[in-house]
Amino acid sequence: MGNDEDRRAALTREPIPRCRRRSAGPGGSGSRQEAGQTPQARHAARYELCSRCEEEERNAELRSSAISGPRAVAMATSGGGGAALCGELLDYKTEKFALTRNRRVGLLHRLLQLAVLGYVLGWVFVVRRGYQDTDAAPHVSVVTKLKGVSVSRAEDARRRLWDAADFSRPPQGENVLFLVTNFIVTDKQVQGTCPESPSVLDGICRGDVDCPIGNPVVHGNGIKTGKCVMYNSTHSTCEIFGWCPVENDTLPRKPLLAEAENFTLFIKNTVNFTKFNFSKGNTLQTNDPTYFKTCIYDPFFSPSCPVFRIRDMVEAAGETFGSLALLGGSISVRIEWDCDLDQPAARCQPRYSFILLDRRYNFRTASYYWDSQQQHYRSLLKLYGIRFDISVHGQAGKFGIIPAAVSFGTGIAFFGTATMVCDLVLLYLDAKADFYWKEKFEETQDKGDIQHGAGGQPLPSPAGSQCSPGRAVFLRPL
Repeated sequence: MGNDEDRRAALTREPIPRCRRRSAGPGGSGSRQEAGQTPQARHAARYELCSRCEEEERNAELRSSAISGPRAVAMATSGGGGAALCGELLDYKTEKFALTRNRRVGLLHRLLQLAVLGYVLGWVFVVRRGYQDTDAAPHVSVVTKLKGVSVSRAEDARRRLWDAADFSRPPQGENVLFLVTNFIVTDKQVQGTCPESPSVLDGICRGDVDCPIGNPVVHGNGIKTGKCVMYNSTHSTCEIFGWCPVENDTLPRKPLLAEAENFTLFIKNTVNFTKFNFSKGNTLQTNDPTYFKTCIYDPFFSPSCPVFRIRDMVEAAGETFGSLALLGGSISVRIEWDCDLDQPAARCQPRYSFILLDRRYNFRTASYYWDSQQQHYRSLLKLYGIRFDISVHGQAGKFGIIPAAVSFGTGIAFFGTATMVCDLVLLYLDAKADFYWKEKFEETQDKGDIQHGAGGQPLPSPAGSQCSPGRAVFLRPL
């Protein structure tokens, strides 16, 4: 009776063990042996017993997994294979956290975490503003006006005045503008017959057989009449029917409209971000009527003035006006809007950039007249100049809960990447990789799987075993 009370008191003082001793009853030999022992001795005996129990449980697991071939075939034919497959599908894998006292890997882990934190806070949230909803397709409007006056003096000493209606093409301001800087004039051309220019290879001839009638001159100025005539004392060319005299191709040594470098270009631009119902223009809202007549754009001192000097635009593109004005060229004017609508609207301002696209650009145009004898003639102009291609790009952003949640979740996922990298270093690159493998990965079985084999049969216990499988062991030092 007294032994039973001692055992009940011990169970209340200590946690439930994983194994228990099989005694012969309240008055068995085990109880009689413990009656005369001290508590320390009883605790040591129980610890030794439980150690044996754990070893027997591991042996039982090995016996359950070591199934012979014929027995496995019998299980598969009787449906045991399907049950095993179902068991594998229903297995659950959970993480096991192991604290590793490795300073190098710990330092690597912290550095990776700092890098991820810097990327998320610095790049995603500050630079890219990943917490905002964006509109990258604004509706744009561009209006241009070119102003200036220049006087040209041709080789025949004739002077001609050029104003905005003469040197800008097209006259209606659009996002593409051409400024005349040099030209070649062929005056008073009438339709008739005349010798082809010797600069045209297909027009050079030695006899009439080289000028078949009705054939157009390749890269020439008219239709062959079938005759080979003298162009001058040194060249013979085919006679053509066309505008005569043929076009003059002598280029001036200096640009005839050199004063065009001081002309001004007014660019009025408006963007509309329909997603946020927000519109903004590049012109300064002012009550001074003379502001746009006196201001010149400067990126530091006058960034809100939309009036640009031609020379400044060419130099910003990396070229000098004198060299570009002689044969012409093409410059891209790029206007970029990057508006943070979480800030005041006044901070939404455009940025201008200038890029040189081509160093040669020209085209031909003509003016037609009737003289007093009702004869039709024309003046042909080959114009060299600078073509400005104006393009507008922009985006606007405003806080949105969905993009903010996505960016934050991406940052949290990157922190998991840092842990994965450190695990790879420990498991594959470290000198103690085998030890870390054993500590990180562990396979456990359910209590019922330990007590029964694969076919549902109970696992035999070793002879004379005093342990029962499936009980937890918690030892508390006395």
